[in-house]
Amino acid sequence: MFVVMNFINDDRGATAIEYALVATLVALAGIIAFTALGGTISSSFANISLDFCEAVGGDFALTADGTDSCAF
Repeated sequence: MFVVMNFINDDRGATAIEYALVATLVALAGIIAFTALGGTISSSFANISLDFCEAVGGDFALTADGTDSCAF
């Protein structure tokens, strides 16, 4: 009976569980944020690629599969 009571009263694992829950919530918030901002980030990088391509005198085109190309 003493072993069972020690097991029930032992709270050393509670801290690890709390950290795991916090880490899970942070990861979930990151996934939601990156999913929501994915299109915005993609178009921002496409605009940067366009600016660089035009700066060196090329023609920028975004292909159907989402890759970009700078042709001269």
